[in-house]
Amino acid sequence: MAKYISLFGGTTTDTTVQVVKENQIVIGYGPCMSMNRYVVYKVEHTADGYMYHMIDLDTKEIRCTHILQPLSCQYGIGKYYDDKTPQFMDAFEVAVLASEAERLAAEKADAEAQAQAEHDRIARIGAERLENIMPENVQGVILAELNETHFTDPSYECRETQSVRTVILGFSTTTRNGFGELRRAARNLPETASLAVYNKDYEHRYPCFTLGKSPDSGWSIHKMRYYTRKGFIDMLAYTAGDEANIRLSNATAERSDKRPETVVQGDFVIVEYSDKAIAVFGDTKPIKTELSALGGRFNSRLTHKGEKKAGWIFQKSKEEQVRRLIGKNE
Repeated sequence: MAKYISLFGGTTTDTTVQVVKENQIVIGYGPCMSMNRYVVYKVEHTADGYMYHMIDLDTKEIRCTHILQPLSCQYGIGKYYDDKTPQFMDAFEVAVLASEAERLAAEKADAEAQAQAEHDRIARIGAERLENIMPENVQGVILAELNETHFTDPSYECRETQSVRTVILGFSTTTRNGFGELRRAARNLPETASLAVYNKDYEHRYPCFTLGKSPDSGWSIHKMRYYTRKGFIDMLAYTAGDEANIRLSNATAERSDKRPETVVQGDFVIVEYSDKAIAVFGDTKPIKTELSALGGRFNSRLTHKGEKKAGWIFQKSKEEQVRRLIGKNE
């Protein structure tokens, strides 16, 4: 026998007992006690008990649940049936409504699939951009966030905050938080330029370091931390798919777009890969032991001239030693 226990009301629901019939009206209570009305258009018996398929009478969206509680025991959020004076809809009206709801559900699923495909396409473009400009030793990404807060009921007791735009302002080589770093990055975007001027009231430390008039409304700046380079790219790929969402300082942009390279010998190329790192490309297999001994780290997914390419990463301080090693193997 399948049973579900409510943590809030302390009640137990036996799903092997059918509590409503087809065409019966069900009432749903949501956050802030918002109310929705549903009609049950199909009752299905499953391994977990009875499943009730319902249609929202306002939105025509399909919902399913195993748990329906009697209205006489109503205690909060959930879906309830009137156990004293149950109400029903005409069977023909419900059949027409179900047909319309299923059509809308199919259209919604198709639209969501197309939207996901477009999202993935944009994310691929963004990932490629970030591969080209993000330093190998990145420890944090400084982001500008435009947030909007909407109140969901007239008493303002329930509200919802959402981000409507994210802009990449810079890359950081440390996980430490500092408002000075955020203020410097603020200059990169006209909408946040005013935050570059010191204002103690704009420094928020809880729940996280945020620079702005309010973390919940308007523009604010914070640092994304504790991801690997690949993790940062995965998280921000869609954002970077729109070039307008990348606003680096001129110095950073120039270093990213104009990394100098030196051809040491036909098969070897040394590239300034970031501010503090160089990369070596070419037929390095015969000297891989020596490269590793110098502190090199092999990476099969580096980016060179916009393409994925295997190579070795070194600290820039090792450049002369790398040159001498390659010179000995010419």
